[in-house]
Amino acid sequence: MLSLDPLGPAWDCPLASKDLEEEEGPWGGGAGLPPPGCFSGSWRHDVGLDCKGSLEEAEARAWTVYHYSLLQSCLQQAGLPETQDRSQVPRTGCPGAEVTLCILGSPSTFLSVLLEGGVQSPGNMLLCLSPAWLMKVPAPGQPGESALLVSKAVSFYPGGLTFLDDFVPPRRATYFLAGLGLGPGRGREAAELARDLTCPTGASAELARLLEDRLLTRRLLAQQGGVAVPATLAFTYKPPALLRVGDASPGLRLVELSGKEGQETLVKEEVEAFLHSEALGDALQVAVKLSGWRWRGRQALRLYSRKELGTVVDMVLALLEKLEEEESVLVEAVCPPARLPFPGSPPPGPELAVRICAVVCRTQGDRPLLSKVVCSVGREDRPLRHRSSLPQTLEVALARCGLGEATQVAVVRRRVKAAAEAALAAVLALEAGLSAEQRGGRRARTDFLGVDFALTVADRALTPVALELNGGLCLEACGALEGLWAAQRSQPAAREAAAAPLVETMLRRSAHCLMEGKQLLLIGAGGVSKKFVWEAARDYGLKLHLVESDPNHFASQLVQTFIHFDVTEHRRDEENARLLAELVRARGLQLDGCFSYWDDCLVLTALLCQELGLPCSPPAAMRLAKQKSCTQLHLLRCHGPPWPAPSLHAVPCCPLESEADVERAVRQVPLPGVMKLEFGAGAVGVRLVEDAPQCHEHFSRITRDLQGEADHPGIGLGWGNAMLLMEFIEGTEHDVDLVVYGGRLLAAFVSDNGPTRLPGFTETAACMPTGLAPEQEAQLVQAAFRCCLGCGLLDGVFNVELKLTRAGPKLIEINPRMGGFYLRDWILELYGVDLLLAAAMVACGLRPALPSHPRARGHLVGVMCLASQHLQALSSTASRETLQALHDQGLLRFNLLEEVLVPGEYEEPYCSVACAGPSLAEARLRLLGLCQGLGIDGPHYPVAHFLSHFK
Repeated sequence: MLSLDPLGPAWDCPLASKDLEEEEGPWGGGAGLPPPGCFSGSWRHDVGLDCKGSLEEAEARAWTVYHYSLLQSCLQQAGLPETQDRSQVPRTGCPGAEVTLCILGSPSTFLSVLLEGGVQSPGNMLLCLSPAWLMKVPAPGQPGESALLVSKAVSFYPGGLTFLDDFVPPRRATYFLAGLGLGPGRGREAAELARDLTCPTGASAELARLLEDRLLTRRLLAQQGGVAVPATLAFTYKPPALLRVGDASPGLRLVELSGKEGQETLVKEEVEAFLHSEALGDALQVAVKLSGWRWRGRQALRLYSRKELGTVVDMVLALLEKLEEEESVLVEAVCPPARLPFPGSPPPGPELAVRICAVVCRTQGDRPLLSKVVCSVGREDRPLRHRSSLPQTLEVALARCGLGEATQVAVVRRRVKAAAEAALAAVLALEAGLSAEQRGGRRARTDFLGVDFALTVADRALTPVALELNGGLCLEACGALEGLWAAQRSQPAAREAAAAPLVETMLRRSAHCLMEGKQLLLIGAGGVSKKFVWEAARDYGLKLHLVESDPNHFASQLVQTFIHFDVTEHRRDEENARLLAELVRARGLQLDGCFSYWDDCLVLTALLCQELGLPCSPPAAMRLAKQKSCTQLHLLRCHGPPWPAPSLHAVPCCPLESEADVERAVRQVPLPGVMKLEFGAGAVGVRLVEDAPQCHEHFSRITRDLQGEADHPGIGLGWGNAMLLMEFIEGTEHDVDLVVYGGRLLAAFVSDNGPTRLPGFTETAACMPTGLAPEQEAQLVQAAFRCCLGCGLLDGVFNVELKLTRAGPKLIEINPRMGGFYLRDWILELYGVDLLLAAAMVACGLRPALPSHPRARGHLVGVMCLASQHLQALSSTASRETLQALHDQGLLRFNLLEEVLVPGEYEEPYCSVACAGPSLAEARLRLLGLCQGLGIDGPHYPVAHFLSHFK
C-alpha cells in the first residue's frame, strides 16, 4: 500500500507555485475539496451522477461534480456536443461478452484517449468520474484476483458524442487504466481498484512508484536504453534492491549513505568533485531535488550556479533530513539549451529553450512505438513546465528558435523517436523481470509512457536528453495540441491522434482477456504453414479440441482433446457433421465455438456448427463460396439494389465436368481464359489457355493427373476434380482480407501481388500495405465486402482475390477463411491485428476487438521461392536454416509453407522471403539485394520483374 501522507509543516517551500515541480494530477490535486474550476458553459447540471447502491460522502460527491463539469468544459472547447444523460434507461448489454475499456481519471488528462476510443470502438470506451462507479468482485477460480465491474460511466462514440449511462447488470471491464495520482484521496482508491485484476491494466500503483523514482529511471534509461540523461550525483539512504544491482552508469554517481546525519564531510567532497567534473559539460547550473515517488510535484525547483559549492552542500544536507528509506537527494546538471540556429551565431535577444514531450506506446509484440511529439518553447532563464506554455509541433518549435531546415528537423525527430522508444523498451524489460506482486497484478503492464526531453548540444550534435518519465502530462499535452486543430476543423486527417496506438493496445489486450479459457473445436490441423496456430493458442489461453484425419499429426499432442476422424471425403460432409456432433456430445465437450482455416474443411465446419448450435456463416454460403463457378454465376445474378451491385465484380465462367462441357465453354467464355479446379487451392492446376485445343489439353491433363486427395493432398481434391473456364481479366492482382461480423465490415487489409509466370498463376511476389491510391483501395475493399455479402458470408474472416482492371475490381475467387501463406503473419506484424484471434472470436459469437482504422507500421515486400526454380539455392545459400537465422536477426521475414523440398509440375510455393522498410521503395530495394545475395534472383526467376508493380 502506498504511503500518502502529506508533507509536514517543517517542509519550507518559499518559492512561488510556478516554480514547483508539476503535479501529475490525474485527480486534480490532493485531499479536500476540488479546486475552483474555471468553467463557464451552458451545460445541464441536473444530471444523474449518483450511482445506485453506492453513496458518496459530500467531499467525494464534490469531486464527481467537478470532473463532470471539467469534461463538459473540455468537450465545449473542442467544439463537441454536451454529454447526454440517458441513465434513466439503463443499458442492458451482454455482460462478459463485450469489449469494455474503462478509464478512471481526470477528463482533461485522458480526453485524447477517450475520443480515440469512441472512434475505434464506439460505445465501449467508458470514463468513470468516481471510484464509486466501479466495483471489484472476487473472480471464481482465480484466487487473489478480482473482476472489475462498471455500474456507471460516460460512454464515448464517434464524432465526440458522449452519454451518461447506467449499466444493469454492470459491465465487466476488459481493460482498465487509472489515473494513479500519488496524492491522498482518490489516488488511493484508484490504486486499490487497479490491483490484482483479472482484466488487463495499463498502470498500477506499484509500477507508478517505480517510474516516479527519478534516480532509478535515469539509471535504467542510461544503462538499458542508451538514452542520454543529465549528469547526476545521488545521495541515497538504504536504496531499493533495483538500485543495488548493475554497473555504474556514465554521468550518474550513486553515493550510498549509512545514515542521514554526520555526512557533512562526505557530502562536501562528493559535491565538490561533481561540480568540477567533466560530466557536467557546458552546464552552468545544477538543480537540487529529492527523488522518490513521495516527492513528485511536491517540492520547489531550486537552481544554483556551479560556483556555489557551499550553498549546494547546505541544500543537500538540509534535504537529507527529509529522506526516508529508498529515497535520494539528487544534484543534477541543468542542460544548457541549444544555441539555434546550429551551428552558427545565436540571434540577439533572450535565448530560447525547447522542451520536448514524447508519447510512446507499447504495440504488438511488446514493441515501443512513438505516437506523437509535442514541444514547448520559452526563455532560457525561466523553467519550462507542462501547462505553462502552449503546445507546438516539433517543426514549429524549432523554427521559432531559428532551426527551420527540414533535414536538420528530421534528424532531431529521428533522435527523439529513438530515445523515446528506447526508454519504453527499457521500462518493459524491467517489468518483464518483476513478479506479479511487484507489478501490482498478473495483468499489470505499462502500456504507454511520456518522456520529457531537453534539447541540448552534446559532441557538437543536437541531442535530446531525457529529464523524466511521466504519463498523464505528456498525454494531456498531445491532446491539447490535437484540440487546437480539432477546434479549427483543420487538416483532421493529417493530425493522427497520439492515443491511437494506445487504444489499439487496449483493444488487443481486451481480446486476449475475452478469449482466455475459451473452448474451441478446430476442424483440420493443416500443415507446416499453420504451425503458428498452436503457439498462438497457448499465448491466448485458448483450449483447443482438434478433429484431424492424420492420427500422427504433431498437433495431436498440443490440444486438449484429439478426435481422429477422416474429414477428406467431402461428398459425405452432411453425414460426417452429424457423426462429429455425436462424438462431441459423447465426450461432454462444452464448446464456445467451432472454426477452421483449412479450405477442405470449411463446409463441414459450417454443417457441424449448425448441428451444435454454434455461430457460423450458413452452410449454403460456404458451399457457394467454395465452388468457384457457383460463386461467379450467383454474383452475376446479384444486380441489386443497393447499388453498386456484386454483379459488377463477377466474371463470366462455365463449369467443366466432361469434354462436352469444354466444347460448350469455349463458345460461351471469351478466350484467352483461365482454367482451374472448382475446389482447388494454392493455384495448383491453374493455367492460361489461349484457344480451344489448349482448353481440351489442359482439361485432359488435370483429369489424368489430379484425380483424388492422394494425388495432391490439401488442395480440395476430396471434393472431386471438376474444373471451370473463366474469362482472363487484365489488371493487377490483389488480396483483400476481411473481418466481418453480423454482416458488418470491421477491418480490411489489402495487399498487392506481382505478375505471375504465365501460363501458370503461382504467386511470385507481394507487398503490404497496398501501393494503390486510396480511392482504388476503397474500391477493392468494398468489392470484396459486397461479394461476400452477396454469397451470404455474414460472419467470419475471409480472403478475397481480385484484379483491379480499368473498369474497376473483378473477382477471382472468395476463400471463406483467413488468408493463407504469409498473410496472417504480415498483417500481425504491420497492423498488430491477428486474423486467427479474430476468427476465433467470431466463432465464439464475440465481436472482434479491432481498431476501426488500423494503420500499417511500415511496409513489407516479399517473394515466393519454388522448389522447381530454387532447388540449388534452397539447398545451399538460402537453406531453411540460413533463412531462419536471418529471420531471427530481424533481417528478413521467413514463412515456411511446405515441409518437403520436392520439385513438381503441380507445386505450391516452398516459402516466402520478405523485407521490411519504412517505405515501399526501401523495402523493395532491400529485398532485391537480399535475393541477389542469396541466389533467389536469376535469369529464370527475375525478382526485379516480379517487384516491378511495387513502385
